[in-house]
Amino acid sequence: MSVPPSELQRLLEQARSGDAAARDRLFELCRNYVGVIARAQVESWMRAKVDASDLVQQTLLEAHRGFDNFTGSTDAEWLAWLKQILGNNTRDFVRHYRTAKRQTGLEVQPRASERASESVSDPLAGLAASSLSTPSQLLMAHEQELALANAISQLSDDYQTVLQLRSLQRLPFEDVAERMQRSRQATQMLWMRAIQKLESLLNAPDST
Repeated sequence: MSVPPSELQRLLEQARSGDAAARDRLFELCRNYVGVIARAQVESWMRAKVDASDLVQQTLLEAHRGFDNFTGSTDAEWLAWLKQILGNNTRDFVRHYRTAKRQTGLEVQPRASERASESVSDPLAGLAASSLSTPSQLLMAHEQELALANAISQLSDDYQTVLQLRSLQRLPFEDVAERMQRSRQATQMLWMRAIQKLESLLNAPDST
């Protein structure tokens, strides 16, 4: 389900005026958005698949508790604020993960592509820089980010994983194939089917 920018802006304004129901709805609409970013950020550091649900929950909880500290007024500023909180939590998560690995003698050094993302970049910007025409064009406008995140959340687990690894993290197909335990050719086919499915969801009549 896509989220019209006017609805997000309206809910934000109502929530800031003290409407508790509007605030709950606002956070619910942003859950998929935070989840897509969180999963990409966490997995960019770890070869094994990691459940980022705790990170999502922590981010939304902190944003809810600190809602009165949000000083912006637009939906763009709201999404940027959520990403800032998520980025801080992701860095803490990675720091804790590395400490635990060192203590057990099982620290995993990030690959070159993972070292390059040490600053915890926005994975949606990575998708916009890929060769995908339709998603890239949609991401040029911040109000479409929620629609993209919601569309990704509707895909199968395999489709979500291959998009996270290839389109968001920009890993080579060889690395994606290794992590998904598939052949390179099968991984490329899976990725192309995932892109086609994503574009069909984004272009569906009820997605506008």
